[in-house]
Amino acid sequence: MAVNNRIFLSSPHMSGNEQKYIQKAFDLNWIAPLGNNVDGFERELAEYNTIKDAAVVVSGTAAIHLALRLLNVKSGDIVFCSSLTFVASANPILYQEATPVFIDSEMDTWNMSPKALERALRDAKGNGKLPKAVIVVNLYGQSARIDELVDICDAYGVPVIEDAAESLGSTYKGRKSGTFGTYGVFSFNGNKIITTSGGGALVSNDKEALEKARFLATQARDPAVHYQHSELGYNYRMSNIVAGIGRGQLEILDERVQQRRAIFERYYEAFGDVEGIEFQPELENTKPNRWLTALTVDPEITGISHHEIISQLSEKNIEARPVWKPMHLQPLFDGVKYYSHEEGNSVSDYLFEYGLCLPSGSNMSNEQQDKVIDILKREFEKTVF
Repeated sequence: MAVNNRIFLSSPHMSGNEQKYIQKAFDLNWIAPLGNNVDGFERELAEYNTIKDAAVVVSGTAAIHLALRLLNVKSGDIVFCSSLTFVASANPILYQEATPVFIDSEMDTWNMSPKALERALRDAKGNGKLPKAVIVVNLYGQSARIDELVDICDAYGVPVIEDAAESLGSTYKGRKSGTFGTYGVFSFNGNKIITTSGGGALVSNDKEALEKARFLATQARDPAVHYQHSELGYNYRMSNIVAGIGRGQLEILDERVQQRRAIFERYYEAFGDVEGIEFQPELENTKPNRWLTALTVDPEITGISHHEIISQLSEKNIEARPVWKPMHLQPLFDGVKYYSHEEGNSVSDYLFEYGLCLPSGSNMSNEQQDKVIDILKREFEKTVF
């Protein structure tokens, strides 16, 4: 199958302006990590999100790791984390030799259940060991009920890390996603709504803490003429070239949000009334970036499973994916404690069993999307149309 004819789930979409910033770095011979683009990208990212500071690093995973370090998470500590997410949300907990506890989703957002979180924190307090942090993930661009979740955590004195890797550009009650917790995290991986090929950012209103994050991300080098190190650090700082790509991408972020939302609307127009199909909801007073169009397919009603749909699309050189496999079902986390939304009702399990992500790249043409829609309609026509 020809790669150039493939319809990807979410491929990079360049603005055409990235080269200007890259060329400036070459002209100034600022090729190594740090430089004018790093400074500019951090400043512009903070301004866009109306937050005091941003530190750009090599990945969203690195940003979560740094947030845990800043919160002094260490061996023997507990960290709560959304279960329905990519493994990168949870791996840094293990980096710090802490113990994860996974929290289920709720159907209104597909994100962390306030009900399950409240129950988990109540149990933790009763056991005399509250978590050091709660990592709340905003799935596929839709914010969790973040104000409710932060209020619950505040009541127990537990800080929130808002994993907004998938929700850059989204808003929740008029406020930018990623700015509600003690720390927010963004990703610029190749498939994200904007990309630097690889990269991430840690954001916060605590400028002093982000200065410490930069220190840790630059091998924790002490201020000395010689190379001196008093604590463990990491090689996590973003390069000046990569940051230049980010600056060019950030300029068109709002346009990319509108393009992704338009793609979602076309899918919704085609299948929103089909019995057995439910799209990821959109909370009132929120504007998700619709990074990926996600839905559930009930095979008992539609006559076809999401796995069969993925297979049918793959045969036509079209990429689609299941919803993330929850962390509490991953072999890596076998035996880890898990709080379901309600007793006997695991929303994460349901969404994994029936969930599907359709091609959603902002560089998809109308013709490409029509092709996806036509294939799906032909499949559904056999049973539900």
